[in-house]
Amino acid sequence: MKKFITNLVAVSGLFLATQQLSAQKVVVNREVNTEKDGKMLLGHQLKEQFLKAPYADWYVKEHDEYALDQKAISELKKERLGSYDIIVFMGTWCEDSHRDIPRLMKILEEVGFPESKLTIIAVNRKKESPTGDESLYNVQKVPTIILKRYGKEAGRIIEMPTTGYIERDMVEILKKNDSSVIKDIFK
Repeated sequence: MKKFITNLVAVSGLFLATQQLSAQKVVVNREVNTEKDGKMLLGHQLKEQFLKAPYADWYVKEHDEYALDQKAISELKKERLGSYDIIVFMGTWCEDSHRDIPRLMKILEEVGFPESKLTIIAVNRKKESPTGDESLYNVQKVPTIILKRYGKEAGRIIEMPTTGYIERDMVEILKKNDSSVIKDIFK
């Protein structure tokens, strides 16, 4: 029994050491200056970063003027959007991101979406981030809004919502039959 406990402690120690070595430090709210685009956000961002200059110029206006589709908002609440994770790839240089990211944030605020389940990753014009997350999700265009549940992608909105409204596209994703996701989990 003593040998078993010693081995268990040793294996646990090795596992924790491996985890520490493989853990990648993620810099949050990185801002860079570029010759062509001036200030640009790059990598993982918090929502508050968009309330600072120069991003607030486009963010606040679009956020405040956007009229939510209340029927779709009710559906998002009913379908429990908060049980999903949302990963957003965007560019502070991108006009589509200027339009859709403030709208998305307003939608998420309205439904009470937990900020801890939202990941915002800003990319450069080559659609690259410092941590390479875009390659994990095969991001080709921005903005890309990915909804995940149980670790599996449930759907995504690429560049522009197909219905013209992000909240309507999100409702369509949530209402999709995701029994295939559940089957994958229990294989």
